Amino acid sequence: MASNTFNLQYEKHVPKIDIPLPEQRKRWFREFLKPYSMIIILYSTMYLIRNNFKAAQPLMKSQLGFTTAELGTIGFVFSLVYGFGKIVVAYLVANKDTKKMVSLMLFFSSIVVIAIGCLFTMNHVPMGWLLVLWALNGACQCAGGPSCCNVISGWTTKKSYGRYTGVWNASHNIGSGLAGIFALWCAQTFAHGHVAGMFIIPAIVAMIIAVISFFIGKNRPEDLGWASPEEIFDEPLKQEDVESKGESTWFIFRKYLLGNPWVWILCLANVFVYLVRIGIDNWAPLRVVEELHFTTTQGALTITYFEAGALIGCLMWGFISDFIGGRPGLVATVCAVCLTFAMLGYQYGKTPTVIYVSLFFLGMFVFGPQLLIPVTMLNLIPKKANVLSGGLSGAFAYLFGDSTAKVLLGRIADSTKSGLNIFGHVLHGWNDTFSVLYVAIALSVILLAVCAITEERKTRAAKRLAA
Repeated sequence: MASNTFNLQYEKHVPKIDIPLPEQRKRWFREFLKPYSMIIILYSTMYLIRNNFKAAQPLMKSQLGFTTAELGTIGFVFSLVYGFGKIVVAYLVANKDTKKMVSLMLFFSSIVVIAIGCLFTMNHVPMGWLLVLWALNGACQCAGGPSCCNVISGWTTKKSYGRYTGVWNASHNIGSGLAGIFALWCAQTFAHGHVAGMFIIPAIVAMIIAVISFFIGKNRPEDLGWASPEEIFDEPLKQEDVESKGESTWFIFRKYLLGNPWVWILCLANVFVYLVRIGIDNWAPLRVVEELHFTTTQGALTITYFEAGALIGCLMWGFISDFIGGRPGLVATVCAVCLTFAMLGYQYGKTPTVIYVSLFFLGMFVFGPQLLIPVTMLNLIPKKANVLSGGLSGAFAYLFGDSTAKVLLGRIADSTKSGLNIFGHVLHGWNDTFSVLYVAIALSVILLAVCAITEERKTRAAKRLAA
């Protein structure tokens, strides 16, 4: 009941101001750009104090004495908390001012990472404390993505949501690319090369960004006293938005997510998409060095080409989805089909050029469904459920897709192990990892196609209603 009361207050707490809709439409982009630019910067910055851990691992081993197994345990605990936290924290921040919540998440994450950096200045670093603090960092960051998407959906309509989500989604590629380089520069410039500088200095920068961004931009047009984006752009509300008006967070979660079979189908599709993405991203450097006998430098370049394709895909697929009338499910399905052809090039290519080109297209195509599954989900649920749906699908992706790609594919590919026995059939070697990836692609195509058909029916029904 308390949640319901808060929701109603949040909807009505800013009085409407007398600005004609044409004037609101004219001023819309300028006002939207404030929170939009902030969430791009905020989400990029989250990766500066998350992926710095990957870059810091060699120094953590040489300077602090950590073993590879201990580093793996720390990373696993982070993923576990990050996955489960996506549901719990997303539920807590749903229907709140998510623009400010993202700033607060980054602020508290910064405090945790500064504490980790201080821990690294001790003569003996307690493993237990490090596990707790890095897990806490995962809890602080886990709902950042869904909250940013909620800001975009609060300002946009179905016809433009895809393109703005796509451009924002590229922020994680930017943050990932800068995290290691920036962390190393901070350590060398401010900490005489000590690993503590890779945590303390980026976290201080992140804290400053969190404080500044807290005060810039509004969560949605209604917080300016304006009309909703649908009213501003003269688009009809979805039936789900009308039905859910004034309902509590628990009611929305139970009816539109837990009781919605299409949400579960998309969550399952997201698992298979993540399995493909992480199965390539995580193992490509090792595979080309071990099986194709590339140099270590050539192996490292596989990630560069994959991420370059991912960046192009993030910027492109959302625009294409909007261009064909807001059909993200259809575009995601086509991308998933195209993954098969790019995967063939990656599997059978022998030269660096063929491998790099294949990885570029794999990155571009895999980020089609990864970007558009949340957009497809938004077309099937009310806007109020956007944070919750992002948390639910993200939890599935990390707890099942990410872990399967890292643990099970690693066991199959490892030549020193006995492989993986599934229903009496032993999967062993790099060729069998491709078999798993092809199955994942096929299942994702089937699931996405089913949702695309439902999406098309709803789109046509909305057009008939508007006519």
